[in-house]
Amino acid sequence: MSFLSIKGLGKRFGSFVAVDKLDLDVERGEFISLLGPSGCGKTTTLQMVAGFIEPTHGTISVAGKDITSLRAEKRGMGVVFQSYALFPHMTVEQNIAFGLEMRGMSGQAMRTRIGETLSLVRLDGLSHRYPRELSGGQRQRVAIARALAIRPEVLLLDEPMSNLDAKLREEMHIEMRAIQRHLNITTVLVTHDQVEAMTMSDRIAVMHAGRIAQLDTPYNAYEHPASNFASTFLGKTNKFVAQALPPVDESSGRVKVGAHTLETAPYRLQGEVHAYIRPEKIHVQGAGGAGLAGRIQTKLFLGSVWMLEVETELGMIRVNAPNREPVTLNEGDPVTLSWNSRDVQVLPTEEVAHA
Repeated sequence: MSFLSIKGLGKRFGSFVAVDKLDLDVERGEFISLLGPSGCGKTTTLQMVAGFIEPTHGTISVAGKDITSLRAEKRGMGVVFQSYALFPHMTVEQNIAFGLEMRGMSGQAMRTRIGETLSLVRLDGLSHRYPRELSGGQRQRVAIARALAIRPEVLLLDEPMSNLDAKLREEMHIEMRAIQRHLNITTVLVTHDQVEAMTMSDRIAVMHAGRIAQLDTPYNAYEHPASNFASTFLGKTNKFVAQALPPVDESSGRVKVGAHTLETAPYRLQGEVHAYIRPEKIHVQGAGGAGLAGRIQTKLFLGSVWMLEVETELGMIRVNAPNREPVTLNEGDPVTLSWNSRDVQVLPTEEVAHA
C-alpha cells in the first residue's frame, strides 16, 4: 500500500477545471515532483493535499487514513512556501518553535528539537537572528527547518527555491535531497524548473491541463517521453511532423519527413506522427560526411555546450555540441549532422494522444 494516496482528485473554480481526476500514489520516503508550466494544476494539487483548498471530488489518504476532510493543522504535514512565510518579528529560534508550541511541546524537549533541526539545516549559531538579518539561502533553510521540526509525515514544497540565484539554487538542490534522504520523509515538490525536478526526484509527475501527462523516473521521463507535451516541456528537443512507414524489422522504425526517410526507435503507430530527437544526441562535423547536410545559422557558447542552430532540408535543427574542445565550425559553415536511429522517438500527434 502506498503511503500517500490520491484518488480521483479534482478541483473546479466555476467552469474552470484546475485539476481533473488526478491519481497519484507516493511510497513512504519517496521524493515526487509535480512538474509543469503555470496553470497546469500542480500548485492547486499541493494545496488540496495540504488542506488549504477543499477538493471538488476525490480522496487523499496518508498511511491508509482518509484525510480529505481534515483541517490543514490536523494533517501533520510540513509545508515550505515560495515566499518562505517567516514571521519577521520572530527570531530564527522562535520561528522554528512556533509549530512545536502549537503541538504542545515545550521546555527542554523543544529546545533539543530546535537545536537538532538547526544543525540539520546548517544554521547553528544563528538562532537569535531575525529573518531580515539573513541571506536568501539562510531564510530558506529556516523555512525548511520550521517545516521539519514538527517531524511531519509528509513534506510539501511549493517552489521553495524560485527566489534564489542559480548557483545557490543548485547547492540547495543537493542539500535538500540529502536532508530528505537522511530523514526518509515522504516529499512532494511543486516546480516549473526541469533541472530541479530531475536533480531531486525519485519520480516526476509531468502535469498538463490538470492531469498527469507522464509519471516516471527522471531518466525515463527525459529519454522516453510518453506524450508530445512531456517531450517538449522536459528539456529541449527537435520536433518533426512525419508520416509513419512500415518498419523494416522489429528492432527499428521508419518515418518520412518531407522527402527524407529517417530511421527511428521502434514504434507502433500509423498515419501522421511526430518524431523527436534531443539536441545533445546529434553529432556535427564538417561538410562532406555521411548524414544530413546543413549550414550553421547560429553559434552560441553556453558554458558546458556550444548551441548550434543548423538550417537543413528538414528545417532548423538545434545541436548541443559538448564543450570538450574548441568548436572550429562557425556561423555560415556547411556541416553534416548525424545521429543514432534509436535516439529518434516517435509519438502520436496531440489529437491522437488525447482521443
